[in-house]
Amino acid sequence: MDNNSSDSLDLYAKVEDLIGVKEAAPSLYAHYLLFLNSVDFETLLDVGCGSGDFLRQMQGALDIPKVKGIDLSPLMVAQTLEQGYDAGCIDLCSLDGFYDVITAVFDMLNYLTKEALQDFLLCVKSHLNEGGVFLCDINTLYGFENVAVGSYIVDDDTRFLTVDSDFEKGEYVSEFTLFEKEGECFKKSQETIRQYYHSVDDIVKFSGLELVANDEVKLYDFDEADKVFLVLKNA
Repeated sequence: MDNNSSDSLDLYAKVEDLIGVKEAAPSLYAHYLLFLNSVDFETLLDVGCGSGDFLRQMQGALDIPKVKGIDLSPLMVAQTLEQGYDAGCIDLCSLDGFYDVITAVFDMLNYLTKEALQDFLLCVKSHLNEGGVFLCDINTLYGFENVAVGSYIVDDDTRFLTVDSDFEKGEYVSEFTLFEKEGECFKKSQETIRQYYHSVDDIVKFSGLELVANDEVKLYDFDEADKVFLVLKNA
């Protein structure tokens, strides 16, 4: 459903802890938790579940009867399974079942082109129970132009990563180069990861769902919000 291969998603999974995602995630998760704590529901599906950290934190706080994660990266799914949660490497549109809550956390929608986003949001609506809610976040234009662009270099004892990113005409392109230590040598991997800017109006229009919440989020120390947290309802 997007232009990012499973190889590029797997490489991202290998370096997620190096690029500050895990440090920023709790501030974003708080918006999800605050809303979910205010509603009654029995089932939750997390699309693009990653390593399962979001499911772990929501389940730990809310004791949800049934949670499931899906992701297109086999490596991510394996990590979610290791945490003890039901997970599968499957596209949402190929999944069976209906849910009270569907989530797409931390940029997941930004990995989709406009065409893929339309298809995805139709699948979201078709998997929501009546009265069910879809929770997601998207990068703001400010976030793309001022937070994510540039070069980034980081390493630990076994990995050396460079990321070169640019944003132009609504498309954000990141070139990832990873060196992983294997014995006395380093193995080099390179992948391109693309993200796309979407407006709140795009999400509402394409989904056919009712907008319930639209909250600005500042994950980093900048003047303006770099994300928007959205709640949409299958009324």
